[in-house]
Amino acid sequence: MSEPIWFNRPAVTGREIDYMRQAMEQGAISGDGVFTKRCHALLEQITGARKALLTTSCTHALEMAALLLDLQPGDEVICPAFTFVSTINAFVLRGARPVFVDIRPDTLNLDEQQMQRAITPRTRAIVVVHYAGVACEMDTVIDIARRHGVPIVEDNAHGFMGRYKGRALGSMSALATLSFHETKNITCGEGGALVVNDDRFSARAEIVREKGTNRSRFFRGEVDRYTWVDIGSSYLPSDMLAAFLLAQLESRDAIQRRRQQIWTRYEAALGGWAGTQGVRLPVVPAECEHPAHIFYLLLPSLDARTAFIAHMRQEQILTVFHYQPLHLSEMGRRFGGAPGQCPVTEDVADRLVRLPLYFGLSDEDLDRVIGAVVSWRA
Repeated sequence: MSEPIWFNRPAVTGREIDYMRQAMEQGAISGDGVFTKRCHALLEQITGARKALLTTSCTHALEMAALLLDLQPGDEVICPAFTFVSTINAFVLRGARPVFVDIRPDTLNLDEQQMQRAITPRTRAIVVVHYAGVACEMDTVIDIARRHGVPIVEDNAHGFMGRYKGRALGSMSALATLSFHETKNITCGEGGALVVNDDRFSARAEIVREKGTNRSRFFRGEVDRYTWVDIGSSYLPSDMLAAFLLAQLESRDAIQRRRQQIWTRYEAALGGWAGTQGVRLPVVPAECEHPAHIFYLLLPSLDARTAFIAHMRQEQILTVFHYQPLHLSEMGRRFGGAPGQCPVTEDVADRLVRLPLYFGLSDEDLDRVIGAVVSWRA
């Protein structure tokens, strides 16, 4: 019997263990060590950000964004209904009310026209998610947000290294977040980053990340002691994780090159089959450069998706669906979510399935996946 092909396997590019050993030998493996600082510098170079700060997760980076925006109970935050719970939970923790907006049927991103209609005098933030690393229609989003005086937060968990009209994803908002979870292109197992593009938030972001203290200023010699000056929490990852991440960041071109090869092969090999089976492949607008984070199929129905996943499992290949509609979740209903409110989200959530896509996927295994997919009939 063939060996299983998993949905995901984290990339290991060669220097991860070496860097982690160096961190241990230096005898300082807590947060904001040498490797963390090197990651910060490289992330700022890649994204063009004013400041990039590693966090323990993308979830925690989103929590920092909510703290920096001073959200209060009763404030409203616009978000897509088709996303991971962390996207909105971070803001709900501050007492904000989520306003769920449907997604576009093409890119599966926040529908910018419906977003505009959802804005009220209580709107305090717009959170966009670049699904599968394909950019939202940011020119329109930015224009609407500017006219209403509402800051944008980019949840860029999928889109690191992606671009929109030549601009890096995560660079077009006041604050943005990155994920380095093991399922992401660049990983350290668990980790994330807050990207600060607005200088108004730079100094306070350091404080919030350091338990509400001015500890970072103390270590730079700007104050003679550090103390508690604001609210905050402990969002610093270990320098061991930063060491692993630095090796990944330095190998980003090789990782991205392989992922693009796999994504492009799927697109070329599955187009004809998809057309005969009523299956839709990902849509990538011409102005978007995606980082090959996800290759998904939209099957004709929920029953078809269930049958497809079972077929692939018989072939020892793991394929998985994705988000369930947030507005229909137990918590989402508490905030007024109801069936029919976001019809595109409800439809897509039942039909979407993701194919294996990771750095170490061999050409032979890629052929197996493609062969198994095209042998399925709706």
